[in-house]
Amino acid sequence: MTRAEAKEHNRRALLAAARLIVARDGHRARLEEIAERAGLTTGAVYSLFGSKNGLLVALVTDCLGPHYDGVEQAVPAGMGLAEAVEVFARHYRRLCDDPDALRHLSFEISLQDLALRDPELAPRLAASVRAHEERLAALLSGRLHDGHALTARQARRLATALRALLVGLSQGVVLGLTENAPGDYFAASARALITPDVLGPP
Repeated sequence: MTRAEAKEHNRRALLAAARLIVARDGHRARLEEIAERAGLTTGAVYSLFGSKNGLLVALVTDCLGPHYDGVEQAVPAGMGLAEAVEVFARHYRRLCDDPDALRHLSFEISLQDLALRDPELAPRLAASVRAHEERLAALLSGRLHDGHALTARQARRLATALRALLVGLSQGVVLGLTENAPGDYFAASARALITPDVLGPP
């Protein structure tokens, strides 16, 4: 194994260990236990991520990155705005059926709890989430709706609303709070956000 391969192996091991322990212990998650579970020392965490918070921020990217990669692959450049929004919403709904969806939700909530308790971590996590929201905005920008191309400003407003709506709906499905929310419901709810009030001026 090369040095680069060993580094990536250790990085993946720490992310996997942190995901499990943060989901289980929330704000009580200990860096020492994360490192031990990964078969490494806490020094490896500092070497690869700079700090415990650096590891947690990397976890957000590790979770959200593949999600947005999948969306980008499913939404070709020539697709109109409404159809692109529907594809994004249906993608979100399919994630609810993942066998690990409840574990993923537990991890997300635990991470939010950590951010609420750590004033240094909160802005770093928020910046990471915003960066992925910008990916969605870039994917929507320029798409046609009612004969007009969506501006970058409008795309950012719509991306914010879509993320908030779909996160809430998804949590309801995973927790069993939403009995009948198929992909069509997600798609229709998301499409309903494409209004002048939500998009705002160009």
